[in-house]
Amino acid sequence: MQRTPRATGIGSLPGTDVGAAHRLVFDELPDLPFLPELPARGVGADMAGRGTALLVDFYAEVQPSGWRLADRPGRDARRAAAFLRQDLDSLEENAQDFTGTLKVQAVGPWTLAATLELRHGDRMLSDLGAVRELAESLTEGLKLHLAEIRKRAPRAGQVLLQLDEPALPGALSGTVPTASGFGRLRAVDEPVARELLAKVIQAVHATATDAAAAPVAVHCCASDVPIDLLRTAGADYVSFDATAAGAALDTESPRDEHLGEAIESGTGLMLGVVPALEPPRAPGVNQLLDKVLSLTRLGFSPKQLAEAITITPTCGLAGATPPWARQALVLARRTADALADKAS
Repeated sequence: MQRTPRATGIGSLPGTDVGAAHRLVFDELPDLPFLPELPARGVGADMAGRGTALLVDFYAEVQPSGWRLADRPGRDARRAAAFLRQDLDSLEENAQDFTGTLKVQAVGPWTLAATLELRHGDRMLSDLGAVRELAESLTEGLKLHLAEIRKRAPRAGQVLLQLDEPALPGALSGTVPTASGFGRLRAVDEPVARELLAKVIQAVHATATDAAAAPVAVHCCASDVPIDLLRTAGADYVSFDATAAGAALDTESPRDEHLGEAIESGTGLMLGVVPALEPPRAPGVNQLLDKVLSLTRLGFSPKQLAEAITITPTCGLAGATPPWARQALVLARRTADALADKAS
């Protein structure tokens, strides 16, 4: 699949003004805007809260230790659903004439399982049977969500779903803490993790129409992002912090083989090269472009890299100042433009 270098954001933005957030992403990211998430609004607007709002026949509420399964929807569930409706209403106002690809985000099954607690207080990740049921519920909710997005943005060429999986490396390595914090949950076998994630991705792919594909990106900003697992699970894009210690682009590492295999297989890379938090000195476009072009050491030409790569901030921008959030998106877009020029 041929791609043009482009830029997008990871998902979250600072502040509580939904309309301003939508105007920002559609103004600064015309090639790949995203549905903004504003966790500063409070409980229910956070990643886990948004995830619970998408579940079908599963409910959750906030306890002192965090989100926990509940028998029926309560105040927290209603708040999460209200925030989601507010975001979709604003999207509808801003996306009526948009004809390109629109990106939306949702927490992935492994991260949601590592965050949600069972009714008796243990994390869902401790019970693989419960994790599978959760994934099925999330899958059904994602299909309904994508159908609603398509109604709200009727002219969008396609909707790209990004699954956020920051907790997946911890689940694989057995470092996710128990609910008490005194122990660690048993590691999830890689084939099990891949199979469950693949089922979710396949279900999303199956929502494609004759007119539009239904691509899936998986984002993980941990330093040990499992690129090969995500690629073989069927992700169309792997999104990661390219500046993290274990994933830095400008140093040779064992990860190079997985990066090369991803590019060769046609899997897109969403490279997080723009700092999510304002640094003492803002990087220039050429500095960011050099990081991207360091991948030519793998034997790929600038043109091949340009066809595979989307430029992003390193992670969500919820912790950034509003001026830096805007500048980060502008830097991502300008770096994508520079990459396109380099490839031409």
